[in-house]
Amino acid sequence: MALESRITQEEIKKEPEKPIDREKTCPLLLRVFTTNSGRHHRPDEFARGNVPSSELQIYTWMDATLKELTSLVKEVYPEARKKGTHFSFNIVYPDPRGKVYRLKDIGSTVSGRKGTDDSMTLQSQRFQIGDYLDIAITPPNRAPPLARMRPF
Repeated sequence: MALESRITQEEIKKEPEKPIDREKTCPLLLRVFTTNSGRHHRPDEFARGNVPSSELQIYTWMDATLKELTSLVKEVYPEARKKGTHFSFNIVYPDPRGKVYRLKDIGSTVSGRKGTDDSMTLQSQRFQIGDYLDIAITPPNRAPPLARMRPF
């Protein structure tokens, strides 16, 4: 019996994403907060109805990839277009047990380089409509913190 439940649990985790028809599906409003310091916002900056001032509003779909979101951010911030600029993505979501927000690291991309997280989607990371996205942008001349780097 225990073996059966383990297999079922593994099958649930590997459930493929449902394709989204962008012609027929209404996009969602994604509230994105960016920093150019290479660090993410603190969870308390989202407390009590407050949000950081660096907000971008993007209309997109749940199948949007991190690379796609990177290119949208680069359209708004020309300085982020430089080759080697590092983008670290966190989902900011309300903690169901309290009135605080939590951050979940979901991946990173680098301008001008292919990476393992490029094709990761919001849907695959369990993004929920109403969550925020926090993106720490690190210029190419400043290496991102080692704890945040992912192997490519």
